[in-house]
Order: sequence, then C-alpha cells, then structure tokens
Amino acid sequence: MQTPQQSLRAKQPEIGRLVRRLRQEMELTQEKLAAKLGVTFPTLNRWENGRATPSPLAMEKIEELLHQNGDRGQLLLNQCFPETN
Repeated sequence: MQTPQQSLRAKQPEIGRLVRRLRQEMELTQEKLAAKLGVTFPTLNRWENGRATPSPLAMEKIEELLHQNGDRGQLLLNQCFPETN
C-alpha cells in the first residue's frame, strides 16, 4: 500500500495543479511559497508547470502546509487526488 506522499509523487501533473492551488489559496506569490518550502522560484515554477516533480523533502513540506490549512487543505488534496483520499 502506498503512502499519501508516494501517491502524490506518482502523479506529476496533479502535483503541479495542487501546488498552484495551494499557493493561490494561501494568497502567496511563487517567490513567497518557494521561500516557505526552501526552494527557488524557478523550481516552484517548474513544479507548477509540470516540468519537474518535488523532492521527497519538498513533498513533506507541501503536506505540512496542506495540513496547516485544515479543511481547506484537505479539500484541495481531495480535488486534485480524489482516488487517494
């Protein structure tokens, strides 16, 4: 059985959509979310545009932000990954 993190990593386009929607929900620029996650702006931009996948450490930080957003974070996760929740 896959962990939620493994399921998320397996679906690159949805991860980009999730990152973008999380950023918008938090009302942050790409630069500010990148700083919160400890990555550069170009890295976050590549994730959002489906040209790269977050590392395992970055995925942990994304999951933390989703959990910090409570029900809104869970709703985003359910919308982007309905079969894993």
